[in-house]
Amino acid sequence: MKWIAAFLSALTMSGSVCAQEPLLVFAAASLKNALDEIDAQFGAQTGTKVNASYAASSTLARQIEAKAPAQVFISADLEWMDYVEGKGLLRPGTRRNLLGNRLVWIVPANAAIPARPLDALGASGRLALADPQYVPAGKYAKTALERLGAWPSVAKRIAAAENVRAALALVARGEAPLGIVYQTDAKSEPKVRVAAMLDEDLHAPIVYPVALLRSAGPRAEAYLAFLSGPRGRATFEKYGFTVR
Repeated sequence: MKWIAAFLSALTMSGSVCAQEPLLVFAAASLKNALDEIDAQFGAQTGTKVNASYAASSTLARQIEAKAPAQVFISADLEWMDYVEGKGLLRPGTRRNLLGNRLVWIVPANAAIPARPLDALGASGRLALADPQYVPAGKYAKTALERLGAWPSVAKRIAAAENVRAALALVARGEAPLGIVYQTDAKSEPKVRVAAMLDEDLHAPIVYPVALLRSAGPRAEAYLAFLSGPRGRATFEKYGFTVR
């Protein structure tokens, strides 16, 4: 019958359109520069377009919980990946630790580097951090400040940003005289300079886990393999990440 033929034709066309839809990846904001380059490499090699949505890991995890159609999740800490896994939203057996990073103190590029980083705050300056209540970079930074004994003196002077890139921007624009971000963020922004590294012993190891979500298909599997392959590894390292 004609209607059956038309129906089957529509199904075929619909499947073709769906097959061409971009692969949606949810990734921590600090990954943007490196992952944009990797996504372009992956697209050139496979013909698969990747759309990456960047935000704080906490925000992305909540969106995944709310049934956002992502197929891959890369978190900036273990806790938010644990959260998504605890909701039963990961494909079993696909989770792995992908990257490591470091925290640094940053000041505007035209500012002098103080003898002690906190001296940059002066009498009224604010310290730019990703929101230390929820966002991994801010949580790592708060722990470090607590162990340094400095948190009580700066707690009321925090400029809490929605993610680490927003904290970076506050310093880059001169709206905050001092910030704590990942070293990879500082490397990506010419309008800031590193004042000092934070000792890695001051906080838990900075680990970026990656996993496929339950909606993931074969293209997501290929993407996950590409991230850990030679080109992916080389690109992450170029941007300052350590590859695990």
